[in-house]
Amino acid sequence: MNAVTSSSVSTPAPASGFAERLAIAAGDIKLSHSIFAMPFALLASFLARPAHMPWRDFGFALVLVILCMFVARSWAMLINRLADRLLDARNPRTSRRAFASGRLSAAFGAALALSLGAAFLGLTSAFWFAFANPWPAILAIPVLAWIGLYSFTKRFTWACHLFLGTSLAASPLAAAIAINPQVLGLAGGESLDFPSGARAALWFLAAMVTLWVAGFDIIYSLQDVDEDRRERLYSIPSRLGVRGAIWISRALHALALICLVLAWRIEPRLGLLFGLGVALVGVLLTVEHVILAKRGKQGLEAAFFTMNGLVSLVVGGLGIVDAAM
Repeated sequence: MNAVTSSSVSTPAPASGFAERLAIAAGDIKLSHSIFAMPFALLASFLARPAHMPWRDFGFALVLVILCMFVARSWAMLINRLADRLLDARNPRTSRRAFASGRLSAAFGAALALSLGAAFLGLTSAFWFAFANPWPAILAIPVLAWIGLYSFTKRFTWACHLFLGTSLAASPLAAAIAINPQVLGLAGGESLDFPSGARAALWFLAAMVTLWVAGFDIIYSLQDVDEDRRERLYSIPSRLGVRGAIWISRALHALALICLVLAWRIEPRLGLLFGLGVALVGVLLTVEHVILAKRGKQGLEAAFFTMNGLVSLVVGGLGIVDAAM
């Protein structure tokens, strides 16, 4: 019998100093995973920028967008770690996470989450004071509520992967609203011009992010099929099996690529470089699924982080260059 008693497992000592606890929390919520959404938010900012907006003002707005993204994403991951701490403690793969192992207390996590939420409200309000744009502040609490909801959806629906996708898809839409609310049909301030096709392209980008993230989250959840079944959680692999989940992931990624093509074709500023990026994304997604098919769970690190990080950087980077030219 391979079971290990709790007494034979070393439990990390609780962190004591504030700086130490903050460092542990930062490591536990994996700030490096911001790479999945940040390039899309920056690309959306460039697509939403009015032609007459001074680059100096735009630069300041971009800094605010980046800070908002960083804080909101940290808040959402912190909520996830707090919500799942008991489940994580029972899962060998996640049992050493900070809240699951007891290195950080739930009270500290709650206080940090409140602080991040307050920081997000303050940052979004800066758009109101600096640019007479109240929409980021108006939508701040609904956005925090929505991106925090994902952590609870796997308890009642197999669509939890799509909920995660919409959480990350909110980033390009929120960034566009912060730069120019009228690009998505919201009223606010003076009339701001924007190129034809920008609005539709932003929605196609958001749809692409939703489908792409849902697809790779299904892949990521393959690690926990047995645990999800034991806990009666509603991940697609635990409900439909590994083979069915992989095919659904492939279908979602094919649809994501179609949405990316549509964004490229409908937005005139997205030219040859972005088209090259679309082709590269097709290659990267294909390689991701080939790695998964050949290496199984051993290929998850490359399939999940490396390939998808490259997808985000390619789309965001090449799109920004095209939009800024």
